[in-house]
Amino acid sequence: MNGIIPKSKTKGTDFCGVNNYYYIIRSDLGCYMQSSNFNQGLDISIFSLHPSCQNGDHYLGHEDGYFYIIKGNSYRRVTDLTTDSDAVVYSLHPNCQGGDHYLSAFGNFYIIFRGKGTYRRTTNMNQDSYAVEYSLHPNCRIGLYYWGLPNHYYFLKPVSKWGVEYYKGTNFNKDECTAVYSVHPDVINFLPGGLSVTKGPAFGIWENIKTISNDSNTPVTWTKKINKKVGYNKEKMTQIAHNWKIATSVSTESGELAKLIAKFHFSFSAEYGGPHVRPENESWNEMTEVEEQLTFELKPKESLYLWQYKLCLGQEPVLFCRDLKIANDPNTPTGVPLPQ
Repeated sequence: MNGIIPKSKTKGTDFCGVNNYYYIIRSDLGCYMQSSNFNQGLDISIFSLHPSCQNGDHYLGHEDGYFYIIKGNSYRRVTDLTTDSDAVVYSLHPNCQGGDHYLSAFGNFYIIFRGKGTYRRTTNMNQDSYAVEYSLHPNCRIGLYYWGLPNHYYFLKPVSKWGVEYYKGTNFNKDECTAVYSVHPDVINFLPGGLSVTKGPAFGIWENIKTISNDSNTPVTWTKKINKKVGYNKEKMTQIAHNWKIATSVSTESGELAKLIAKFHFSFSAEYGGPHVRPENESWNEMTEVEEQLTFELKPKESLYLWQYKLCLGQEPVLFCRDLKIANDPNTPTGVPLPQ
């Protein structure tokens, strides 16, 4: 399991940096995270992402205080991702098109072409001014996401035995590394696939919630009320956002944002810690006990088994599905009652 989903597989998700802050963009959630330190998880705030700033192919920040959003062969420059302030659109010079990653540092723009093993440095992506192309050191080709601040560049490393780490350097060509830092769990939780790292892989499982047996030698009618859990375990999931400051511009409070993150996580493949199902048609209201009356005709010596499907994250059950499966087989059902 790889854990964190790379940028190439999550359109509208990216990292960038402006001045003293790091940013993680999540267009699928309609918001972005700001932090002054990914290692210590400092000053974490969540802001809404303006519709015009969503679904970009790449995001980067520059020391001039602007954010740049690349879509196709043009880019949008704004001063605020929440308000889309001072928006201007420019064409992307042909030499600057088709990059796998974009970032800014040292007053320059950097464009990484992973397939060619090179990166391009320019002072202007519209005019390709003062452009130089260099080979990309092998140790600098492994990043899942890249971003920069005025005097350093960074990239997120694939998950290893040390967990999630990011690399800080000054030269892509010579691999001049100055430090490697671990990423704080509060930051990891916001990343696509991050919950598989902090909580454990997600999976679906059938739970036997009731067994009904007729031990007599005559048929019987069994009528009883059973209690089952239905809905979303809000209390457990809200904990992932307990250190996040949610801006008033964000339409959802922390519990609702955590729910949305969980929904997306369950759609991910097993490679990134998800069960690859679509549970949006289930009840995502806060978990409650529901009473249901059942009536069965049981033959002599017959047993029936009531099964309920639930989605778990690590050791924690997160979503209890509404429908029950009734079988006369004591073995756990094999089917998945949710669309793939």
